[in-house]
Amino acid sequence: MTVHDLPSDVRTASTDTDPLLHPLLAERRSPRAFDPAHEVDEAALRSLLEAARWAPSAVNRQPWRYLVGRRGDDTFATVFDTLAPGNQLWAGRSSALVVGLARSLDDAGEPVPHAPFELGLSVAQLTVQAHALGLHVHQMAGFDAAALAQRFEVPAGWAPMIVLAVGLLGDPDDLPEHLRARELAPRDRFPLQEIAFAGSWGEPAVA
Repeated sequence: MTVHDLPSDVRTASTDTDPLLHPLLAERRSPRAFDPAHEVDEAALRSLLEAARWAPSAVNRQPWRYLVGRRGDDTFATVFDTLAPGNQLWAGRSSALVVGLARSLDDAGEPVPHAPFELGLSVAQLTVQAHALGLHVHQMAGFDAAALAQRFEVPAGWAPMIVLAVGLLGDPDDLPEHLRARELAPRDRFPLQEIAFAGSWGEPAVA
């Protein structure tokens, strides 16, 4: 199943998407309804990680790492155990759980202040690549980072920042009612005039 197989109310990008926006961005969603029968194969997983690997990075420091679990393996189960209960309601049906970690300290023990930003760039590329393959990604901040770091013996200087659920779209009717309503709601964002300024704060950069 791809985004085009879903009813229009499920795949609506937003009410005001710019027509010049690339479909990979316009159609991207962060679903909770995943197909529990889908298994992400090695080639697709490698493609996602390659997209993440080639993200921009200051002085090519590449301050990101990933922990990758596929449904049914020990890594997936361990990551799932650290998720917040609300995320456990649906994330177990995804095909993979991927943890993004950022380097908080360099080899000299000095902070790496831009590492979370650069991890974000890397995750964004993974997310767009997933959509190009007909997959979807839901990013979660609701997890126990300390427990995850302990379980995987993450070395000092690295911080788990985000967990990604990756998989094929499933049936929203399989979700609890309160999550189903959110799944079917149209995407929306603040207008450009409220987020991009020029001249002075609050003055829109574009009409």
